[in-house]
Amino acid sequence: MSDTLSPTGQKPAPVSVQPFQFRGLFLTAIALRLETDAPDDVFYAALDAQLAKTPHLLAGAPMVLDFAQVPEFSKPADVRDMIDNLFARDLQIFGAQNATEAQLSAVKGYGIIPIKVGRETAMPEPKPQKPQKPQKPQPAAKRAAPPVPRNKVVQTPVRSGQMIVAEHGDLTVVGSVASGAELVAAGNIHVYGTLRGRAMAGAHGDESARIFCRQLDAELLAIAGLYKTSETIPAELRRKPVQVFLDDDKLCVEAFE
Repeated sequence: MSDTLSPTGQKPAPVSVQPFQFRGLFLTAIALRLETDAPDDVFYAALDAQLAKTPHLLAGAPMVLDFAQVPEFSKPADVRDMIDNLFARDLQIFGAQNATEAQLSAVKGYGIIPIKVGRETAMPEPKPQKPQKPQKPQPAAKRAAPPVPRNKVVQTPVRSGQMIVAEHGDLTVVGSVASGAELVAAGNIHVYGTLRGRAMAGAHGDESARIFCRQLDAELLAIAGLYKTSETIPAELRRKPVQVFLDDDKLCVEAFE
């Protein structure tokens, strides 16, 4: 069958299909904040001890170098030597935050990108206002309705390697969560089964968020960035129904009576 010609006698242009999409990605990362400007044998011994103590937290986790405390640590040879040592330990470093221009220059060639973080700023001084003529009272405007949280419910077990995200609300799993799985929620996390793997509630900084599970066997629990690993969860709370919450910047795990 011959192609149909347009009124001008030419073949129509083929319909193009976009071969890619730009999609937003919700990513949880761990920050490695440097507290010394001279990483030495003591530094790496302490790092190795931490890696051995919390393998589930750091294995394969995306990581950001935080230079906030060490602006003077910028000699290219020293910075690159440290990065080589970190990569040799299989740490998945992809970004640098709070870095100076000299530090960013030193990490070039490693695939490390600058990560911008929010900073507190002073409130602007109020400007003096000119006296205005009295105006007739206007009817009160209706308040805009607050945004409705978009909660997520998962009605099947969460398998190892899966990452389930509720970016704007609570996350509920009607079943168990396997080791190696990851739950992330802006709000609370509810697991009506055994919670293994990682669970991170209050991912946007909500310190009132909580984690509830029917049976605790987690590798990592976190709320608003504060976390406990399996090694620091008391043995008497294992395989018990618990709730996890923050109290004065302390992550608490309590069994239900």
